[in-house]
Amino acid sequence: MRRLEDVLAEQPTILIVALGANDGLRGVPVAQVRANLERIIEGAQARGIRVLLVGMNALPLYGWQYTIDFHNLFPGLAAKYKVPLVPFMLNGVLGNPDLMASDGIHPNAAGARAIAGNIWPYLHAMVTETSR
Repeated sequence: MRRLEDVLAEQPTILIVALGANDGLRGVPVAQVRANLERIIEGAQARGIRVLLVGMNALPLYGWQYTIDFHNLFPGLAAKYKVPLVPFMLNGVLGNPDLMASDGIHPNAAGARAIAGNIWPYLHAMVTETSR
Protein backbone atom coordinates (compact mmCIF):
# COMPACT_ATOMS: atom_id res chain seq x y z
CA MET A 1 0.00 0.00 0.00
CA ARG A 2 2.86 2.37 0.78
CA ARG A 3 4.11 2.21 -2.79
CA LEU A 4 0.77 2.20 -4.59
CA GLU A 5 0.64 5.85 -5.66
CA ASP A 6 4.25 5.78 -6.88
CA VAL A 7 3.55 2.66 -8.93
CA LEU A 8 0.33 4.03 -10.42
CA ALA A 9 2.09 7.32 -11.24
CA GLU A 10 4.36 5.35 -13.58
CA GLN A 11 1.23 4.70 -15.70
CA PRO A 12 1.81 1.03 -16.44
CA THR A 13 -0.45 -0.66 -18.96
CA ILE A 14 -0.73 -3.77 -16.78
CA LEU A 15 -0.26 -4.07 -13.02
CA ILE A 16 0.60 -7.46 -11.55
CA VAL A 17 -0.81 -7.62 -8.03
CA ALA A 18 0.87 -10.38 -6.04
CA LEU A 19 1.32 -10.86 -2.33
CA GLY A 20 4.08 -12.80 -0.74
CA ALA A 21 3.15 -15.21 1.99
CA ASN A 22 3.74 -12.73 4.83
CA ASP A 23 0.14 -11.59 5.26
CA GLY A 24 -0.98 -15.19 5.72
CA LEU A 25 2.00 -16.10 7.87
CA ARG A 26 1.36 -13.14 10.15
CA GLY A 27 -2.38 -13.79 10.39
CA VAL A 28 -3.39 -10.43 8.97
CA PRO A 29 -7.19 -10.44 9.04
CA VAL A 30 -8.62 -11.50 5.69
CA ALA A 31 -10.91 -8.45 5.70
CA GLN A 32 -7.84 -6.19 5.90
CA VAL A 33 -6.05 -8.06 3.10
CA ARG A 34 -9.23 -7.82 1.01
CA ALA A 35 -9.57 -4.08 1.66
CA ASN A 36 -5.96 -3.47 0.67
CA LEU A 37 -6.26 -5.52 -2.50
CA GLU A 38 -9.53 -3.81 -3.40
CA ARG A 39 -7.89 -0.42 -2.98
CA ILE A 40 -5.02 -1.46 -5.24
CA ILE A 41 -7.29 -2.92 -7.93
CA GLU A 42 -9.74 -0.01 -7.82
CA GLY A 43 -6.90 2.52 -7.96
CA ALA A 44 -5.40 0.85 -11.00
CA GLN A 45 -8.69 0.39 -12.81
CA ALA A 46 -9.66 4.02 -12.15
CA ARG A 47 -6.58 4.99 -14.16
CA GLY A 48 -7.29 2.54 -16.96
CA ILE A 49 -4.57 0.15 -15.85
CA ARG A 50 -5.34 -3.51 -16.40
CA VAL A 51 -4.76 -5.79 -13.41
CA LEU A 52 -3.45 -9.33 -13.20
CA LEU A 53 -4.23 -10.75 -9.76
CA VAL A 54 -1.92 -13.45 -8.45
CA GLY A 55 -3.28 -15.82 -5.84
CA MET A 56 -1.56 -16.86 -2.64
CA ASN A 57 -2.48 -19.34 0.06
CA ALA A 58 -2.00 -19.25 3.82
CA LEU A 59 -0.71 -22.13 5.86
CA PRO A 60 -3.15 -23.42 8.48
CA LEU A 61 -1.36 -21.58 11.28
CA TYR A 62 -4.50 -19.65 12.29
CA GLY A 63 -7.05 -22.40 11.78
CA TRP A 64 -8.67 -23.93 8.75
CA GLN A 65 -11.31 -21.24 8.41
CA TYR A 66 -8.63 -18.54 8.07
CA THR A 67 -6.82 -20.67 5.48
CA ILE A 68 -10.02 -21.24 3.49
CA ASP A 69 -11.07 -17.59 3.69
CA PHE A 70 -7.60 -16.44 2.59
CA HIS A 71 -7.66 -18.86 -0.36
CA ASN A 72 -11.17 -17.81 -1.44
CA LEU A 73 -10.26 -14.14 -1.27
CA PHE A 74 -8.46 -14.19 -4.62
CA PRO A 75 -11.09 -15.85 -6.84
CA GLY A 76 -13.72 -13.64 -5.21
CA LEU A 77 -11.78 -10.47 -6.05
CA ALA A 78 -11.03 -11.67 -9.56
CA ALA A 79 -14.73 -12.23 -10.18
CA LYS A 80 -15.78 -8.95 -8.54
CA TYR A 81 -13.35 -6.84 -10.55
CA LYS A 82 -13.35 -9.00 -13.70
CA VAL A 83 -9.58 -9.45 -13.70
CA PRO A 84 -7.60 -12.53 -14.66
CA LEU A 85 -6.30 -14.65 -11.80
CA VAL A 86 -3.17 -16.75 -11.48
CA PRO A 87 -4.59 -19.28 -9.01
CA PHE A 88 -1.41 -19.86 -6.95
CA MET A 89 1.96 -18.49 -7.99
CA LEU A 90 3.89 -21.06 -5.94
CA ASN A 91 2.23 -24.01 -7.69
CA GLY A 92 4.90 -26.67 -8.19
CA VAL A 93 7.45 -24.58 -6.28
CA LEU A 94 6.40 -24.74 -2.64
CA GLY A 95 7.64 -27.95 -1.11
CA ASN A 96 10.02 -28.73 -3.98
CA PRO A 97 13.50 -28.69 -2.43
CA ASP A 98 15.09 -28.17 -5.86
CA LEU A 99 13.22 -24.86 -6.20
CA MET A 100 13.51 -23.58 -2.64
CA ALA A 101 16.35 -21.81 -0.86
CA SER A 102 18.00 -23.53 2.06
CA ASP A 103 15.61 -21.74 4.46
CA GLY A 104 12.75 -23.76 2.97
CA ILE A 105 10.64 -20.61 2.79
CA HIS A 106 11.88 -18.59 -0.16
CA PRO A 107 12.35 -19.75 -3.74
CA ASN A 108 15.85 -20.00 -5.17
CA ALA A 109 16.72 -18.77 -8.68
CA ALA A 110 15.18 -21.85 -10.30
CA GLY A 111 12.09 -21.37 -8.14
CA ALA A 112 11.82 -17.74 -9.24
CA ARG A 113 11.93 -18.91 -12.86
CA ALA A 114 9.18 -21.44 -12.09
CA ILE A 115 7.06 -18.70 -10.50
CA ALA A 116 7.58 -16.53 -13.58
CA GLY A 117 6.52 -19.54 -15.65
CA ASN A 118 3.33 -19.83 -13.59
CA ILE A 119 2.50 -16.17 -14.17
CA TRP A 120 3.63 -15.82 -17.78
CA PRO A 121 0.69 -17.50 -19.58
CA TYR A 122 -1.75 -15.09 -17.95
CA LEU A 123 0.46 -12.06 -18.51
CA HIS A 124 1.20 -13.07 -22.09
CA ALA A 125 -2.52 -13.26 -22.84
CA MET A 126 -2.99 -9.77 -21.44
CA VAL A 127 -0.01 -8.33 -23.33
CA THR A 128 -1.19 -9.94 -26.55
CA GLU A 129 -4.70 -8.56 -26.05
CA THR A 130 -3.37 -5.09 -25.15
CA SER A 131 -1.17 -4.87 -28.23
CA ARG A 132 -4.03 -5.55 -30.65
